[in-house]
Amino acid sequence: MNFKISNYQKVKVRYLDFLKSQEVLSEPFRDKIGQFDNYYLPLGEKIAKLFFKDKKTKIIGLAGGQGSGKSTISNILKIILKSGFNLKTVIFSIDDFYKTLKERKKMSKKVSPLFFTRGVPGTHDTRLLLNCIKNLKKANFEKLLIPKFDKSIDDRLPKTKWQKIHSKPDVVIFEGWCVGVTPQKKRDLIEPINDLERIKDFRSIWRNRVNEELKKRYKRIFKLIDATIFLKVPSFKHVFKWRLLQEKKLKITSKGKKIMNTKQVKEFIMFYERITKHMLKSIPQKAKCIIKIDQKHRLKSIKFN
Repeated sequence: MNFKISNYQKVKVRYLDFLKSQEVLSEPFRDKIGQFDNYYLPLGEKIAKLFFKDKKTKIIGLAGGQGSGKSTISNILKIILKSGFNLKTVIFSIDDFYKTLKERKKMSKKVSPLFFTRGVPGTHDTRLLLNCIKNLKKANFEKLLIPKFDKSIDDRLPKTKWQKIHSKPDVVIFEGWCVGVTPQKKRDLIEPINDLERIKDFRSIWRNRVNEELKKRYKRIFKLIDATIFLKVPSFKHVFKWRLLQEKKLKITSKGKKIMNTKQVKEFIMFYERITKHMLKSIPQKAKCIIKIDQKHRLKSIKFN
């Protein structure tokens, strides 16, 4: 099969229409530098080629720091795969598998108060996530439900609002800030990385448990990923700036529900700092595709391994 797209113009129009719908509060993904031809289309072609090798469902891990553009890029790839290659594509986020508010309260009392805050490995329902990915890859597919998590209420939505998958997908885009991350070495956990760890995790209980979760439960999940795409942000300081933008967008779409202010966002991203910095060093070595993002939140380069 020739993996050059056949109906280029139709796909390009749908892509541009999608970008217009996303232009809220300085959304950075605008096609001013040929992003479609230089980044998204070659990436879409690579994913299509991977599927057509054996025509088995492929799990594509899409990782990157908060606010790096994972959701936007996931939807762009879905447009290309569906309209350009007629591939059934499902998108879901690791965020949708956060434990319920009740479950995190229980964990915060049993292990560490820091596990009340969603985000790090240990705060996801790994059993549900593992079963979900296994079912998506099964030859004898049965319809399934993928959970939905509402960040504005900090809890999982009822099953009636979950994503319904009625037929076997060709491609699954599994996106999330920590997708594919590996555990750290024990010696790297000794020194606290920020005020959160210095003050609230001075005995290292929280960060050691997070690391143990990665070694065991998350490793089994990430092994099911067929290829990883990594959105490499310039540095962790940009995560704060872009996470603020996410909150502003959430304020528009969540109809007045609870939104974090600047101080709360600054405190919140401390939970993510250790793993994000670890990923910036470790993930590029094993990802199939690395997309670098510049300081102005624009795509800078793409590299295939």
